[in-house]
Amino acid sequence: MARVFVTGSSTGLGLMAAQLLLESGHRVVLHGRDRRRADAALAAAPASEAAVIGDLSKTEDLHAVAAQVNRLGEFDAVIHNAGVGYREARRVETQDRLPVLFVTNTLAPYVLTALIGKPKRLVYLSSGMHRSARLNLEDLTWTRRSWRGAEAYAETKLHDVLIAFGVARRRPDVLSNALEPGWVATRMGGPSAPDDLDAAHRTQVWLAISDDPAALVSGRYFYHRQPRQPNPIAEREDAQDALIEACQHLSGVALPA
Repeated sequence: MARVFVTGSSTGLGLMAAQLLLESGHRVVLHGRDRRRADAALAAAPASEAAVIGDLSKTEDLHAVAAQVNRLGEFDAVIHNAGVGYREARRVETQDRLPVLFVTNTLAPYVLTALIGKPKRLVYLSSGMHRSARLNLEDLTWTRRSWRGAEAYAETKLHDVLIAFGVARRRPDVLSNALEPGWVATRMGGPSAPDDLDAAHRTQVWLAISDDPAALVSGRYFYHRQPRQPNPIAEREDAQDALIEACQHLSGVALPA
């Protein structure tokens, strides 16, 4: 039996992954942006141990979420599922003058990875859109460029793969992988998304708990439990290190080895 923490698990793929883990006999801790969403998650997955609360678009909440998780004890796996989409027509900012999209999709998984006690496995949700992205280290937070939501989203999904692969190198005793769930009909994906919703959440669960030798790897990228080639930038160690250094600078949180 594994113990798994799933971010962004009040709705969508995160909730579906949590429910599948519970059906398989595993222990789950949920996460909601606020009390209402946390309570909704617990109502939808009542066998869960608990739900932690925190808005992952707010840098101060990232520390609070990590502290809540650490107080609950050790975890076998953390699934970094939380994310926001690309439909914003303008650059929506946090109180720290950072894009909500960047903080939620990039900085949150980095900070939570750094602050939560080291699990045995880490799973990061990316997107097929990451293949079109470039690593704009000179303007990670879109202060110089005109805002383009889809491009900004694709960049954050490239960041997730870079973080997963960078952590895999830095923590050889942890299985750290990334995946794309496909374009599916969730609230983020929209009702016309063509991929199989029933298959979308199964890869993160498989990577989090399976003893299948194909899942017992690190620094890999998957789609529907099959390895898939990521954007070549994600495999560059210099790019991984540069992004991690940038995240450390922006968050003030170092990633322990």
